[in-house]
Amino acid sequence: MRVVKVLLGIAILAGAVLMGGYQYWQSRLAAPIALDQTTVYEVPDGAGFMRIIHELEARGIIDAVWPYRVLAQLSPDKANELHAGEFELDPGMSGNAMLARLSSNDVVSYRVTIPEGWTFAEMRHRLNDAPKLKHRTRGMTDAQVMAALGHAGEHPEGRFFPDTYRYHKGMTDLSVLERAYERMAKTLENVWAQRSDDLPIDSAYEALILASLIESETGVPEERRQIAGVFTRRLERGMRLQTDPTVIYGMGEDYDGNITRADLRRETPYNTYVIDGLPPTPIAMPGMGALRAAVNPAPGDALYFVARGDGSHYFSSTLAEHNAAVRRYILNR
Repeated sequence: MRVVKVLLGIAILAGAVLMGGYQYWQSRLAAPIALDQTTVYEVPDGAGFMRIIHELEARGIIDAVWPYRVLAQLSPDKANELHAGEFELDPGMSGNAMLARLSSNDVVSYRVTIPEGWTFAEMRHRLNDAPKLKHRTRGMTDAQVMAALGHAGEHPEGRFFPDTYRYHKGMTDLSVLERAYERMAKTLENVWAQRSDDLPIDSAYEALILASLIESETGVPEERRQIAGVFTRRLERGMRLQTDPTVIYGMGEDYDGNITRADLRRETPYNTYVIDGLPPTPIAMPGMGALRAAVNPAPGDALYFVARGDGSHYFSSTLAEHNAAVRRYILNR
């Protein structure tokens, strides 16, 4: 009986020691990691759990490896849950919280902004300069980019919605372009479905072209529908649109910041001083406001507008009034 009591006491003592060790191990995982400021840590693709733990110790993010080695032995499933990517590790977070972060989809994201009115060329330059993005399209022609997106034969101008897009390290510029393309396609479809009756345009693509002209001419957002009204009435009457941004777009790299009378007479597919109707493609990426204006122009009788020099325009219904406005706001400036 005495031997049994001794063995029982030893077992109880051993259990207590084990329980104490277990509680200490758990307390180490629950303790704050060794950071005094938010740090971005990247889990490389294919990296093993213990390699990550050793790197975390080497960078001073954790102060001991052994609690995590024990975890890997007792809970091997948790050791296989880490995801590749960049993660923010915050001061005060526990070791358990750190592992949960590294096992989540809460990766560091970046932003790239494409402003309204930009051309596809400008968009490509912005994407080429975006950090952490894989630049798959660098060196491709525009036609090759469209083919890679699954839209071979389409002209890219105006096909991408201007907005701010989030991405994370490892994503490609093609993925951003794909989202922007789909966003414009859906937006254009919805806007075209809400168009006014009796528009002088026959398709959603013509609305996209018209919206690009409106976007390129608009300095004051409130004027978009007025400018759309001028273009719509000119199209209805068979008048040429005579909008300078189409001249500039048609000049391409020859444009040096100035438009001459010779430029206005230059025959390009886009020069609306020379061609009738709309240019063959958009000349920029219109935003939501310009798209809505293109299919819901403001009523009125204005057929002309001239820039005042402050971003706004003066609208005229007669050529005489327009010429007077040109003298006032352009020639006398």
